[in-house]
Amino acid sequence: MPCTKTPASDRSERRADNSEYAHELAVHPRLIGKAERAVKGPATLRPLVMPQQSPDLAAMDHAPPARFAITATEIQAVVTAFYADVRRHPQLGAVFAAHVGDWPAHEAKITAFWCNAILHQRDYDGNPMAAHKAAGNVRPGMFDAWLGLFDQNLARLLAPDQAQAWSALAHRIGRGLRYGLLEPARAPSGAPLLF
Repeated sequence: MPCTKTPASDRSERRADNSEYAHELAVHPRLIGKAERAVKGPATLRPLVMPQQSPDLAAMDHAPPARFAITATEIQAVVTAFYADVRRHPQLGAVFAAHVGDWPAHEAKITAFWCNAILHQRDYDGNPMAAHKAAGNVRPGMFDAWLGLFDQNLARLLAPDQAQAWSALAHRIGRGLRYGLLEPARAPSGAPLLF
């Protein structure tokens, strides 16, 4: 529905009472008419008054709470142990070796990814889907090995509730990455390349 302009006489009359809201009145004249009929008289807009924020509220970080109880140090320990296992893995080791030249930097980036995903820290700046697609040698079926190895490290290093919660998140992310890689990962015959 196209916007209609309120006649200048109506706008100036309304601005007298609600000058800072005149643009809203001019954009939505039909809504104002409905409001006037509902209250059986001219509608009056009152300015929205926001409560004053206390210094404590203003200083608070508005990030949502962590998905589950875990520390950044625990996340880093899992990531470090996982990538040590990846480097020794017969299938995954070669895939990662083709792309990762600086393992400490890669581990720091993935630790930041998980801290963002779990603790809602905002230190990660990357696009996992784009990175996995650009690699060219990552296949959807590799995520089973990746997740299996990841789950082993979670079970070995964390409390059961932490391991279960992180595993559920990792599997959900893995499903998304696998799905995103499925379409472009096809052989010339059209058959999906799973490994």
